[in-house]
Amino acid sequence: MTTPNEKYDSIFTTTIENRSKKMADNVTKNNALLNRLSAKDKIRPIDGGSKILEELEYGEGNMVWYSGFDTIAYNGPELFSAAEYALKLCAVPVAVSGEEMLKNSGESRMIDLFEKRIQNAEKTMGNKISQALYSDGTGSSGKEIGGLKLLIADAPSTGTVGGINRATAGNEFWRNQANVISSSANALSASTILSKMNDMYLKCSRGTDKPDLIVTDDYMYDLFESALQPQQRFNDPKLAEAGFQTLKYKGADVIFDGGQGGSCPAKHMYFINTNYLYLRPHQDRNFKVIGGERMAINSDAIYKIIGWAGNLTMSNAALQGVLVDYIAPANG
Repeated sequence: MTTPNEKYDSIFTTTIENRSKKMADNVTKNNALLNRLSAKDKIRPIDGGSKILEELEYGEGNMVWYSGFDTIAYNGPELFSAAEYALKLCAVPVAVSGEEMLKNSGESRMIDLFEKRIQNAEKTMGNKISQALYSDGTGSSGKEIGGLKLLIADAPSTGTVGGINRATAGNEFWRNQANVISSSANALSASTILSKMNDMYLKCSRGTDKPDLIVTDDYMYDLFESALQPQQRFNDPKLAEAGFQTLKYKGADVIFDGGQGGSCPAKHMYFINTNYLYLRPHQDRNFKVIGGERMAINSDAIYKIIGWAGNLTMSNAALQGVLVDYIAPANG
């Protein structure tokens, strides 16, 4: 005989599956960086493997000037390699007790109850992933994704990113640009921030390859906005429509992810070339139910787990940069 739990278990699963695409969209639309990556088709699912690989081109082939029958030698330089990123996993449990199901008996009321629980899971997962996009990958004992603090580091000549040790001689190509203001006497102000931004922008540019997105906290955004003349304040209409407040700097959109609930590290301004930045979710674990039909063994409840797996990856470090204003030591 079908029990109430069994009756509604499949409805619960179906409700989550029907919302899975919307959940992914909500995370993308509510984060400026992911919004840009989505618009540039840089959210690229993977279909398997223990590592996420990003091919790197970091050398040049042989070219010689010659005449007549001069020898054209080829010594086979290594031109390509790959960065290897670990697959990171996260999950949000969603549960509805038998008592709640009895109090909300009737299929329409039950679906409303499921929707509310799933919406809460969406918000939870969306907020946590948005925060992790700025992480250094050490959170939760190293189980968190590696965000901007890892990929575009304050100290780019240290640490390992994508399996490549940045401190090793020969791996200089894998170091991002960084300018960390180390003394209070040189702290940024509205009168000095533009020159520092100019310097970082040029360091992150190569021909037509330039930063297209600058993400910062509210403190640095305020300095930048204060430095602008009124006629220079241009907004990106697409990002504005998505709910993000933006300004333009040399063609790049400047967006703040600060204020209440903001995740950008304090006094950081990231110069990002999104041509070389990717979100790589696993196609079978992109806001989907883990384990299919699942019921609590020793309690009167329906229990589901919504999961995500993947990582934030990068294929070019030298065209990324970070400007960090002076931060006073914690002990004063």
